[in-house]
Amino acid sequence: MIDFSVFRWLYPPQNFQVANNRVSIRTEPKTDFWQRTYYGFQNDNAPAFLRSIAEDFTFTVKTTFNSNIQFDQCGVIIYQDSDNWFKASIEYENKQIARLGSVVTNLGYSDWATTDISADVRTMWYRLSRRGPDFLIEHSENGQEFRQMRIFHLYQPLPEVHFGVYACSPLESSFEAVFTDFRLTESTWQAHPL
Repeated sequence: MIDFSVFRWLYPPQNFQVANNRVSIRTEPKTDFWQRTYYGFQNDNAPAFLRSIAEDFTFTVKTTFNSNIQFDQCGVIIYQDSDNWFKASIEYENKQIARLGSVVTNLGYSDWATTDISADVRTMWYRLSRRGPDFLIEHSENGQEFRQMRIFHLYQPLPEVHFGVYACSPLESSFEAVFTDFRLTESTWQAHPL
């Protein structure tokens, strides 16, 4: 059982529940995280439920969601400040496809790496591992077999990493995101042999 007392809200949502290894967030319209690249806008107002840790770690969580408007999303996040953060999620695109992807934001500029999946997918596990300033994000549809999404680096110094879960609706929409099966362990990401 994870200790939710050490978590804190960034941009607290109006409607949420935290209890019994379960967090639910009802998203609010026009909430998002994004910085500058391509679209030109800066959004930094989505709710995130975060904890901080100085050591290397592996964080695993299951997401369940009923999103149905473009860009609706929920997943895992690292948030150091508005110019330096990471998120991984499934973003709803249309009735046929969704985008499983991740955003790394360094020094105020976001990227977006995605792969198209079926819009019927409504559950996903994420596993986030840290080794120093570097990170591995993986996903799984069954919570057992994980596949690498990307390895990435955060440039800002990281005496502590602030990580957790988030959910948002960049357009005029709202949905419920549910997070369960929280696990936090020592890092399971093995060092690369030199």
